[in-house]
Amino acid sequence: MTVTSHYLRCEGREIHYTEWGAGNAETVIAWHGLARTCRDMDDLAQHLSPRFRVICPDTIGRGLSEWSPDPANEYCLDFYVRLAQSLLNQLRLDRVQWVGTSMGGSIGLVAAATLLRGRIARLVLNDNGPQLAATAIARIRAYAGKPAAFATVSELEAYFRMVYKPYGFLTDAQWRRLTETSVRRLPDGRVTPHYDPAMAQQFERYPNDYERWAEWDSLDVPVLCLRGEGSDLLLAETADAMRQRGPRAVVATIAGCGHAPALNVPDQLALVERFLAARPGD
Repeated sequence: MTVTSHYLRCEGREIHYTEWGAGNAETVIAWHGLARTCRDMDDLAQHLSPRFRVICPDTIGRGLSEWSPDPANEYCLDFYVRLAQSLLNQLRLDRVQWVGTSMGGSIGLVAAATLLRGRIARLVLNDNGPQLAATAIARIRAYAGKPAAFATVSELEAYFRMVYKPYGFLTDAQWRRLTETSVRRLPDGRVTPHYDPAMAQQFERYPNDYERWAEWDSLDVPVLCLRGEGSDLLLAETADAMRQRGPRAVVATIAGCGHAPALNVPDQLALVERFLAARPGD
């Protein structure tokens, strides 16, 4: 299925997204994690595209989207949700399903409870929930706020293989794609991850941004939570609580992964597709 690349101005900022399965009646929004890009969703989007139209945005400050000129006020979940609302409005999408990895799941959760309430029919949270472990946030903050730089792309790939080892199995070709879609060159010629380091200000200025039990408890849509078996971000006790309260999520544990499953192998892809394809009442 052919993928196309697009740009829209959302809340005054240029946002990039890829589109798969254009022309299909039902739409899935597939939103990446904190320090990642829309290209992480390529395998999932390709898998879903015979049945669904799949829109994969780059969050502001990531990938090909504009970097924020106002990081203190725009690198936070509330602004990301406003971007999502603007994107859906401009694409004239009245009702969608949402798959979000890590931060992308939080955006979907908050959106479904607030500005996009009634417009998100089903929600898939990939290793994400209404409460995230503080020690894992500190780990992510440590590398995200000060991205490493290397002389060569090969060295950057080796770094990504180490940092993202918890994603689970990726082929050599998938590691190469992850690297080549996540790189920018610095003025001194070295290479570094693509994103705006200022996006890590979110953790300083909005320390409670990922504490979202109130929003969770207000949800009334089906939710599938994929939890990496070894995840240090979404703890097992949090996943258990998600089963018991709010929308009472279906929780699937993904063996061989930590934070977060890469959504790139047949079992994971089939699990997501079955959930999205289910009819009301299933």
